[in-house]
Amino acid sequence: MGKELLLEIGTEEIPAAFLPRAMADMDELIRKALNGERVKFGPVTTMATPRRLLLHVADVAVTQEDQVIEKIGPTRKAAFDEGGNPTKAAVGFARGQGIDLGEIEIIATDKGEYLCARKRIAGGDVAAMLPGLLAKFIMTIPFKKAMRWSNLELRFARPIHWLLALYGGEVIPVRIENIEAGNASRGHRFMSPGPFAVSDFRDYLDKAREAWVIIDPEERKKIIREEAQRVAAAVNGQPLITDDLLETVAFLVEYPTAVCGVFDPDYLKLPREVLTTTMMSHQKYFPVVDAAGRLLPHFITINNTPARDPSVVTRGNEKVIRARLSDARFFFEEDQKISLDRRFEELRKVVYHSLLGTSYEKVLRFRKLAALITAKIDPALAAPVDRAAVLAKADLDTQMVGEFSELQGVMGREYALLAGEDPLIAKAIYEHYLPLAAGGELPESDIGAIVGIADKMDTIIGFFGVNLIPSGTADPYALRRQALGIINIILAKGYPLRLAELVAAGINILQDKLKRPAEEIARDVLDFFRTRFENQLIAQGHAYDVVDAVLAIDASDLAEALKKIEAMEAFKNHADFQPLAVACKRVANILKDFRNGEVRPELFREDAESELYRVFQEVRKRAADHLDACRYEGALTEMARLRAPVDAFFDAVMVMAKEEDIRFNRLSLLEEIAALFRRVADFSKLVTDF
Repeated sequence: MGKELLLEIGTEEIPAAFLPRAMADMDELIRKALNGERVKFGPVTTMATPRRLLLHVADVAVTQEDQVIEKIGPTRKAAFDEGGNPTKAAVGFARGQGIDLGEIEIIATDKGEYLCARKRIAGGDVAAMLPGLLAKFIMTIPFKKAMRWSNLELRFARPIHWLLALYGGEVIPVRIENIEAGNASRGHRFMSPGPFAVSDFRDYLDKAREAWVIIDPEERKKIIREEAQRVAAAVNGQPLITDDLLETVAFLVEYPTAVCGVFDPDYLKLPREVLTTTMMSHQKYFPVVDAAGRLLPHFITINNTPARDPSVVTRGNEKVIRARLSDARFFFEEDQKISLDRRFEELRKVVYHSLLGTSYEKVLRFRKLAALITAKIDPALAAPVDRAAVLAKADLDTQMVGEFSELQGVMGREYALLAGEDPLIAKAIYEHYLPLAAGGELPESDIGAIVGIADKMDTIIGFFGVNLIPSGTADPYALRRQALGIINIILAKGYPLRLAELVAAGINILQDKLKRPAEEIARDVLDFFRTRFENQLIAQGHAYDVVDAVLAIDASDLAEALKKIEAMEAFKNHADFQPLAVACKRVANILKDFRNGEVRPELFREDAESELYRVFQEVRKRAADHLDACRYEGALTEMARLRAPVDAFFDAVMVMAKEEDIRFNRLSLLEEIAALFRRVADFSKLVTDF
């Protein structure tokens, strides 16, 4: 039976955004550390509040598992002479391993028989190794930003004030610089700041609660939701709660309580997004809505302590929100005094990037690209697409977006509507930023989708062109998100767009800004898109070998590639799939580096090659009709008819005949067959059972 491991790292307040990731990292790190030391353990639990990180591991073994070390020595032939007596090589190997010669084993390997020495090392005492293991564990918890304090070399998210470390109820003597672990935690900073001793995890949770600390973030979320609903009901409303805001607020407090405030109903004349952004993004308040989802002139704030006089807390928060909304109304009114067309011209003064020029130049670039895309999708949209592109970034010059950057696009839409622009154009101004996150909402209108694709493509090509390419996890310009945005818009809309053509057009438009050769940029950008597309398809459950086989032929036409992948996956259930794929692989190996010529039927010598050619002529015509109509499953079904004649061909025909013209003719026939299959996928990349 193992013992319980309990570790608490007490700190100054850690930013809420750091804590969910820290909990996940702690779980992963402790599992790796214990497994690496051959220590068995039970369930792992991680929790966090702003002032503490908690780790609990149940049923941690008392001793490490024994370790068996295996060493391979000389070959059996080298270890024994013809009489079966051990040679110096065998004796020396046994001595070097510290075991008797009689304990040496002989094992069979792919390369023959070898001597093998197996040594069992007894597992050590876990209690003795935990101080070092936990010290290293604490030091390796990663944070987006870490800091040093005092004169210590230690780096952590925020200064560490205490450590609690128990194993089976006994203190683990963990020491990190001048911080030594004990059996005491501390309560709420204001409600119960003193220390309290704990004996185990249950005792810890109970005493923390008595000291006004709710350790479990999921419990805090539940309390926040219930408290928000309670105070909202008092004003005949309900809280507008998003998962993101709920998580953020839960990691801002240790003991959540709620109060409901009020603001002047006149502020409800502002656009809804202005109000919700002010409350949720800036103040971490929950808006209040009625049963129909309309905003009410109320808000809910979550406090970190029970208020002695809730009215004082409420008035303080009302004063804050009143000032924020007053600013927002001022910006909203002032912004409307300048037209969006004039703001478009003012973008000449706004630097988009030092290497890529101003926002005005960027708009001119993606305006051209949007026109090219429109010509392929729906030329009738040329005028509204152009107008939407011109106004797409105009709100960047507004005071509202200057103060609330999250409202870019939103304010452009609102100001366009107030200025009398076509509602479709106003909608497109907002939509061209979509999706805002992975899996987020996509543009509904073609105008917004076209402008969005053009803008995102200009961004990607521009940064690749000046050699600011994402590396590892670093992607400061969110190019991966933008590439996925383009991919998902094209797939959702089924647009007949080829990435290669879009990239080439974008490079041509950007040519005066580029710092690298155009062909290198095109190659790297298309590889970037292919990787994003491939990863997304596999994450969605598509077979990796089918994805690889299709994208190896063409990853430029996204919508068609997806149709081919779906058809290939359906075709995998066809009885002829496996043998046909094997035959295609064989063909690919034979044809390596071959460049075919015209097939000459008069050079056929065997009935099998004549029959294959005859059937192929029929299949090619029927399959081509399906392929031209993008009916890929039908095309594959036709191609499956080649299975039997291809097998017969390989059974009866020597492809690599001595006569050059005969050999060349047979290879040419195989190449024509391979070319037909390549209109769908590279079958040589498919995984087969044989």
